[in-house]
Amino acid sequence: MADSGIPLIERAEKHKGRVAISIMGGDFTYSQLLETSSGVAAGLLAGQKDLKGQRVAFLTPRNFDYPAIQWGIWRAGGIAVPLCEVHPAAELTYTIQDSGASIVVSHPDFTPTLAPIARKLNIRFLSTDRIPNGNHQTLPRVASERPAMILYTSGTTGKPKGVLLTHHTLQAQITTLIRAWEWHGDDRILHVLPLHHTHGIVNVLCCALWAGATCEMLPRFDAARVWQKFMDGNITLFMAVPTIYVKLIAAWKESTPEQQQTLSKACARLRLMVSGSAALPATAFHQWQTITGHALLERYGMTEIGMALSNPLRRERKPGYVGAPLPGVNVRLVDEDGGAVPAGASGEIEVKGPSVFQKYWERPEETQTAFRESWFRTGDVAIEEEGSYRILGRQSTDIIKTGGYKISALEIEEVLRTHSDIAECAVVGKEDPEWGERVCAAIVLREGASLSQAELRKWGKERLAPYKVPSNAIFVKRLPRNPMGKVTKPIVKKLFIS
Repeated sequence: MADSGIPLIERAEKHKGRVAISIMGGDFTYSQLLETSSGVAAGLLAGQKDLKGQRVAFLTPRNFDYPAIQWGIWRAGGIAVPLCEVHPAAELTYTIQDSGASIVVSHPDFTPTLAPIARKLNIRFLSTDRIPNGNHQTLPRVASERPAMILYTSGTTGKPKGVLLTHHTLQAQITTLIRAWEWHGDDRILHVLPLHHTHGIVNVLCCALWAGATCEMLPRFDAARVWQKFMDGNITLFMAVPTIYVKLIAAWKESTPEQQQTLSKACARLRLMVSGSAALPATAFHQWQTITGHALLERYGMTEIGMALSNPLRRERKPGYVGAPLPGVNVRLVDEDGGAVPAGASGEIEVKGPSVFQKYWERPEETQTAFRESWFRTGDVAIEEEGSYRILGRQSTDIIKTGGYKISALEIEEVLRTHSDIAECAVVGKEDPEWGERVCAAIVLREGASLSQAELRKWGKERLAPYKVPSNAIFVKRLPRNPMGKVTKPIVKKLFIS
């Protein structure tokens, strides 16, 4: 018996013979996941009895290695710090340093990037193909209140912050979705999302493994391959960001009428399709419903709170709405002073409950600011209409949501200002039907300097994740400012309206 103290792992004992992870190279059972993660845990411990909250940063492709390493870290008593496979060395270094990781675990594909970082920081480095196996070692029992994971999310203050989640918090986030979306062991979900934030980790992978279901992983999103998986006929669940649905719609439109009919029929076999991490355009909602018969289920959540609101599983879903509070989640709308807003009025969403995170890693002041009493202040503005919430936008213009990622304009500005030719800059999000928002930069060059958009993008890709690099840049003589000298972002946005 896997007496880990971690319910997600202990539940796997009930499903040993079932397929947990399916990849292009084959299937892996829950029994294999338990055995492999036990070996990983023993290898990480290397004779210690308990990692006692040591942070372990890890990076693997989207395959069986991911849950095996994640569970191994947890079973050893460590805190998992997932890294992003598209982040450049500078961002990976920041995450590893900020989390205070003492161990870095890497798939061989990422060793050329991560091994030098580990050497530079003088911390232990392990390759997934060389983790010492020590199944004989007794593993610690991990209490539910112990920290489980640190996920990094951008805020309005620049650099990403580490969101600390306990095992109890993760359990609350998982079980509320299990109940609301009626997960069961016969489900098979197709996984195409990144594995360094909540959507891919909790909503898809952890929920599937809690239910005893099968998570089929693709190495990367490919519209043609996803459509083929739908046609294979054994997928019951699919969750994605709006950008992915837009790309799937485009692929359907490029098919012949006969192919379109086949593709559309394939989706009828799925019981649920979910969209999240960014606002779903109404046009995409209606197009997808016309093509597949599915009214996409929109929900609302954040790294700090898991999922808070969801459209109903079995009742009508309306485009533009994210539904009602999930089981066990308390939600309220408040004004600037924290007072309740009148019925039909807009207000900031605040959330309370066991699914809310514990704290920002090593940031006590920002943690304190993020809460009003025991309510987490999301910074998102919404209105409740007939029992369903509609998101109106962010309180801050410095948060950009693009392709399902929430990123900080201030972080990008900090990086751009390190360019020798850039004197000043302002980064904003421009509404886009495919990406939600596109990252745009207004730039003031230093006297005598010259810089093209192509040169800027090439430079930026060496320092920022691809989705953070401005897709559009304009060069201006000065930035618009208010009487206090602050850049007026709404006016900057208008510069990009063609």
